[in-house]
Amino acid sequence: MAEAETSRRRERPLSPHLQIYRPMLTMMMSIVHRLTGAALFFGMLLVVWWLIAAATGPNAYANVQWFMQTLVGRLILFGYTWALIHHMLGGIRHLIWDLGYGFGPAEREWMAVANLVGSIGLTVVLWFVGYLMLGDIR
Repeated sequence: MAEAETSRRRERPLSPHLQIYRPMLTMMMSIVHRLTGAALFFGMLLVVWWLIAAATGPNAYANVQWFMQTLVGRLILFGYTWALIHHMLGGIRHLIWDLGYGFGPAEREWMAVANLVGSIGLTVVLWFVGYLMLGDIR
């Protein structure tokens, strides 16, 4: 009886998982949306650090400003900016779906590409305009 039971368990179909599904752009964008949400959670630590330093005094604020002007600091800020814009555009995409639009295969793919291209483009434009306004590209 035990042998028949185990062979029956082996024959049962497994639940579909990533090994069965072919990766699609919309699937990858869903995963990236979740990752950017997590990145924004941890990125808020930078905002909190900056606010506490601003409230603490000029020396603490200077330390934060020094870190943000290093290459690592700027890369983190650039990634945080991209995550924020990408997550926002993904939220707009989900809002469109909540309204009942954009469920066709072509619309889903178009919105996924628009989300990706838009987030990269808006991030670059925002940083370019920021550097133009500050007038100090290092």
